[in-house]
Parts: sequence; structure tokens; C-alpha cells
Amino acid sequence: MILHPEEFRRHFDTFNKHDEETVIQHIDNATAWDWMRDQIPLFHCPDSCLEETYYFRWWLYRKHLKQTPDGFVVTEFHPSVPWAGKHNTINCAVGHHLNEGRWLRNRQDYLKDYILFWFRRNGSLRSYSCWIADAVWNYCKVDGDFQLAIDLLPDMIANYTEWEKSHQNPSGLFWSHDDRDAMEISISGSGLRPTLNSYMYADAIAIANIARLAGDIESEGRFRDKANRIKQLVQEYLWDDQAQFFKVIPLKTAADQVEQWEFHNMDPAHNVREQLGYIPWAFHLPDAGYEQAWAQLMDPAGFYAPFGPTTAEQRHARFMFSYEHECLWNGPSWPFATSQTLTALANVLNDYDQQVIRNEDYWNILSIYAHSHYRTIADGTRVSWLDENLEPYTGEWLSRRILEAWNWRESKGGRERGKDYNHSTFNDLVITGLIGFRARDDGGFEVNPLVPDGLWEYFCLDRLYYRGKNITILYDQFGRQYNKGAGLAVYIDGVKVSCSAGLGRLVVNAME
Repeated sequence: MILHPEEFRRHFDTFNKHDEETVIQHIDNATAWDWMRDQIPLFHCPDSCLEETYYFRWWLYRKHLKQTPDGFVVTEFHPSVPWAGKHNTINCAVGHHLNEGRWLRNRQDYLKDYILFWFRRNGSLRSYSCWIADAVWNYCKVDGDFQLAIDLLPDMIANYTEWEKSHQNPSGLFWSHDDRDAMEISISGSGLRPTLNSYMYADAIAIANIARLAGDIESEGRFRDKANRIKQLVQEYLWDDQAQFFKVIPLKTAADQVEQWEFHNMDPAHNVREQLGYIPWAFHLPDAGYEQAWAQLMDPAGFYAPFGPTTAEQRHARFMFSYEHECLWNGPSWPFATSQTLTALANVLNDYDQQVIRNEDYWNILSIYAHSHYRTIADGTRVSWLDENLEPYTGEWLSRRILEAWNWRESKGGRERGKDYNHSTFNDLVITGLIGFRARDDGGFEVNPLVPDGLWEYFCLDRLYYRGKNITILYDQFGRQYNKGAGLAVYIDGVKVSCSAGLGRLVVNAME
């Protein structure tokens, strides 16, 4: 082990000091350090904000582990909200919860219950769109035990079939209401959206992979065909060649016909680039050739903002239009969407041959995201904070301001509804994107840091628990920080297995 837990305890002491513990679930603040000391991968880097935010997000995540008569669940809100389901659960961020939580050391203690809750313990699995089969597959790839996924294969197929019955359009694409995508009051509105279609594509691929392991050749072939069909239709219908972007086709109902759709003939009020157009890459849906869309991410007339990305392009006439609602997706920055975009961008940088977007851009957006995790409280102290959505030019937590002005209406969730809002990832982005740990189906892995050359002289991700092994990834430009030699190195249970003189891709084959 290169890093030692006690070196990072100061972060947790600071978080506890400034916290008003309004809701206590399985692990309170007083015992949080004892729990996290043994549970989380350790991370060290020269950027104090990024490092602090990494530990803050683990401190926050454990707040949402809730023990119930149905086992452990992971909550989204701390206060009980009227639109939640059983045990105050909401399914829209389940993919984020599983992708973040899969890096806990004893993940099975919590996440196995949580997965079973959605499929077999009366979780409201289709209240919102989500990518649960894909997230279970990703969880199993890290854990190394696929039996849970195999056991749930019939449940996953049944869930997919219900979505087809209720939401599939005659075109073959899936229709969704923007509110049920957890993206209410968006400029494009409801229709054939890149959201649910990408999730259905991802779940079809995951189901096919699980069916292969289960020896169910018929289901494997059937769901690969479904995935291929969705890919074809998304690229045919939802890509606006003129705007070079994936967009929404507005429709009032799932049954509406779509024939010879052309974006340039649609109502300009709803014809808009939105950040959700990046979601297909979060699941490797697009073929090569669509990467020009990523130019909009760094364009100040597109999505780039001091506390962005914005959820709609800023050049659009209805950007941030006025509406009496606290959860607007017409321009504010949402951690939910930022997580999806950075996941997608890491896939583009790792797996697509393109010249549109660079590692420096990944770092830029991740750094903005890290710096958004703060709020200045009444006495002037700047404290670590996560809430619902942000004013993209000032970093003010927008929903919080609106709800406070409404005197914290109980019908809206009550006081400090969005405090510690568990609706996104951050640490998964550090682990799989910035530091570049990429799990493989065969049990091996790759390490491809997206840290730009020359940004840092050192970094270390230690005690990453992968398939029963402790993984360490460290970079030490001059060999002075960790005294393990210069360059990039990967260790498994303390044994160096791969290295290079500089930052680049390392491949580690299936472990014993």
C-alpha cells in the first residue's frame, strides 16, 4: 500500500465540522471515518480541490446507504419526498448509484441488496427511465461474480419487455416524457429522445452479455439484434446532420407517427442542441463519424460555462426561459448530466479515433465540476456542498435558492431538500476517466490516464478493489513523491505488473 488512510482523515473531520446532520441513515457522521477508512479507494494528487471533492463524495455517498426491511437501498434525497417510492427510493439515478458504489470494498454488503430491491422487492423500476441492466453488468465486471446478473436475467428481460409495451414508437425508437427522464421543463420537451433510447440500447447489450454467460443463446442473439436496431434508428432519426448533433424529435405520445423526419423543418422553439445529445457515447452507441458533436462542449455559445456544462446550448432563443418550477432543464447545470457527459467523453477519448476533443478538455470540465461542489454559508465560510442544479454563470445552487424563497414547501420536499443530493457520480469519473482504470469483460483491465501531459508531477489511486485484488495506479514524473521510481506504474497486491516512462495506455491481461 502506497497511501495511508490517516493522511486523509482531515478531509472527513472538516466535512463533519461544517455539516448539519439533518437525516441519519445507516452510518452517521460520528462513525463515518471508521467506515470509510476500510471501504474506499484512496486518492492523492496535487490539486487540493479535486482531492477534497473526491473524499467529500465518498463522505456523502455513505449518507445514502439505508437499511430497510428489504435490505440496503441507496437513496437520492435525504428528506422524504412525495414522488419517491418505497423507502424513499427513486430509480432514475440507480445507474449512477451502482457505478459509483461498485468501487466500495464491501460492495456486495450494500449493492446486492439494492439491485435485488429493484427487481424483486417491489422497487418502482419504471417510474423513471434508467440503465439498470447496464449498471448491473458494470458492477459484476468489477466484482468478478456474475451469478447475481445470471439469476436476474429473466427479471431483466421482463423489465425490458414492459418498456417495449409502454414506450416503443411505431418507428422502433422509444418515446419518453422529459419529466420521466428526470429532465423536466426541457426546451425540446417529450418525444423520441437520446435518453431512453440510449438506455434501452445499453440494457439490450448488457442482457445479451449476461445471456451469453447463462448459455441462453436465443436471448443473446435476440437482444443483440434489438441493440443493433436501436443503434441504426438513433443514427438515422436522431442525428441532425446540419447541426452535427443528436437531438430530440418532439412527439406528444408514444403512438405518434414519424415519417421522413427533417430537423430543419421543425418548430425552431424546440429545435435545440441539448446536453443529452452526448448520452449515446456514455454507452458506446454511435459508430465512428459523429464526433463533431463534441465541439459544442467547449464552445461558449454551446455548453461551455464557468459552472457548466449547460443543459441546453446558450445560443438558443429559449435558453434559461422563465418558468415557475425549481427543476428546470432548459440551461442550468445538473451534476446528473455532467456525470453522463464526462462518462461519454472518457469513452470517446479512449475508444474513438478523432481530433475534435482532447484530454485537456476532459480535465477542464472535470475541474469545473469539482469546483462547483461548494457553497458559502451565512458566516462566510466556504463549505463542501452538493445540491440539485447550478446557475451556470455564478455557481449558485439554483433549486435551493428557489425552494428557500418558497419557504421550503413540504409538498416540494421540505427544508434543505437538495442537500447532499445523490443524483450523480464523481469518483467513478476520477477512477475510470481521469486515472483511467477500465475494467474488461475477460477480467483484465487497462489503465489509460486522461491527465493531460504536464498537468501534474504525481498522482496515486491506491487500494482499488477489483475482483479480489488490490490495484495501485501511480504516476511519479521524477520518482521523488512515492520513491517507487519514475513514470507510470500499476501494482496488483503490491507487485508491479506494468509500467511506462510517461502517461499512456497500459494493458493488464486477465489476473490469476
